[in-house]
Amino acid sequence: MSKELVKQLEHWYEEHQHNQIVEAIEQLPELERHYEIVGHYGRALNNLGRYAEALQQLMVFKEQGQQDADWHWRVGYAYFFMHKWQEALTSFKRAQELRFDDRAEAYIIYCQNIMNDIEQLTEDIQRVPFRTRDFSQFWEKSDYANENYVEAAPTAEMITSIEEELGYKLPVDYIWFMQQQNGGIPANTCYPTAMPISWAENHVAITGIMGIGREKTYSLCGDLGSNFMLEEWGYPAIGVVIADCPSAGHDVIMLDYRFCGKDGEPAVVHVDQEDDYYITFLAPNFASFIVGLVNEEVFDTSEQDKLDDLDNIKYAPFSPLLQSLCEKTGEGKRIEAVIRGICTQIVEDKGYFALHADELSMLMYDIQFWLYTNANSEVTQVQYLEDYQNIIALAQGFSTGGYAPGFISSWLEERIAQGEIVNQDGGLSFTAEKLTSLHVQMLKEELKPFYLVEHDSGNISLILNVGIYKEELFETRAEEGFQGSGYDWYSLADVYLQERLPELVSVVRFDPEADMFCAYSHEREALLQFAIGFKHTCEDDKLIYDLFSRAILD
Repeated sequence: MSKELVKQLEHWYEEHQHNQIVEAIEQLPELERHYEIVGHYGRALNNLGRYAEALQQLMVFKEQGQQDADWHWRVGYAYFFMHKWQEALTSFKRAQELRFDDRAEAYIIYCQNIMNDIEQLTEDIQRVPFRTRDFSQFWEKSDYANENYVEAAPTAEMITSIEEELGYKLPVDYIWFMQQQNGGIPANTCYPTAMPISWAENHVAITGIMGIGREKTYSLCGDLGSNFMLEEWGYPAIGVVIADCPSAGHDVIMLDYRFCGKDGEPAVVHVDQEDDYYITFLAPNFASFIVGLVNEEVFDTSEQDKLDDLDNIKYAPFSPLLQSLCEKTGEGKRIEAVIRGICTQIVEDKGYFALHADELSMLMYDIQFWLYTNANSEVTQVQYLEDYQNIIALAQGFSTGGYAPGFISSWLEERIAQGEIVNQDGGLSFTAEKLTSLHVQMLKEELKPFYLVEHDSGNISLILNVGIYKEELFETRAEEGFQGSGYDWYSLADVYLQERLPELVSVVRFDPEADMFCAYSHEREALLQFAIGFKHTCEDDKLIYDLFSRAILD
């Protein structure tokens, strides 16, 4: 029975069914809860955020666990999330001594960083007490802040009323701070973190700090205040949301009362809705959090991040799943180029690689669903949402490195409601009409900045309004007179047509002007073959520079 149970517990752990583990073990008589079983019990309790209970159970076998790296890891993990840093550090170091583990190594560093940060902040506040500091430049002045954050100074009656509604005693330093200005947008909006979070490797960012009141949207008890975030967004009932973040609800800053009680001095933590409400310690108290805020310029890596994402999109290999899906279309290389092109534009527009609810993101959702249903029959909604993360979102290589499940779920529900995704032959798929419009969209994106024009005569044209596209190419021969005009583009396109598609020389014609390149034909498929091939060649530096070397100035 014990071996079978342990095997089942391991299976539940792999499936993240931690409640199942706890329920099964708690049904066992005390005498049957031996060392290995309690190890599973402690691990499951840790994964459910029940750290004090996990520690209590693990300590029953303290003597037996002294030479077990897993026991020390689990004890350290419980201490860490109970904010007992020295105890956690000691446990992680012992786990590391018994068996090298990358996880223990990382948490040793996290503990040391947090302890150093707390020591420095404590010394800073002892040197210059919180309430003697000059906060005259702390707040950013704006109409938006006044309309959405800043409340009138809270009265004693208001403070009592808000505390009763929230169910927590607010920190005295928070109350004092709000009496100076009751909510607003700080000039410094970033707080350094001792460990990576989904937002960044080393910091969180806030949008504003909530005041004590009910009148403004972003007040503690306002329309988008603390209770709203807990009730509507599902944030854990560990305390009070005091600051929103730039993700528009997908992460927040909270006062954490788990280890101090509802009347105690809460720590300040970051809670990440996109990472299953993962809680990251920030500061031991509100005053330390305020003092520790720094300007966003300290962490401004946006230019390098954009370059890194563009490099990833251009060169990183597709996941095995995405590569397989592309190949099953019969046009693998072309579809790969389309995807990389669209995602490049997403990064150019946003400054980073992420799929949200914008037009190009919706197109990428469409493309992934088409690829998946093209390769699989009888696709269910549950199956697709489960496999979606392995296509791009959480893949190795070409990846956004994360995603908000709500965006993809909303997209799928919207397409079903619109009648563009239907259940046919036992599985979900796009309608024929939707597939047609999707391929038109893909072709449009594939050819940008070129575009197609259909004429009443039956002809079809490929147009480029010349300017910045590939200007660096023409600059290599500027001394010869090349300027990137429509005539120069004709010279380049003619070399491509003559060398790569000689069978279309009499079918595809050119009609350039100074500020516009134009290729046209009365045969649609012929022009599309030229257009797609020429655009892909333009995107390959080696190929296009080679062709241009033989272009003749018109």
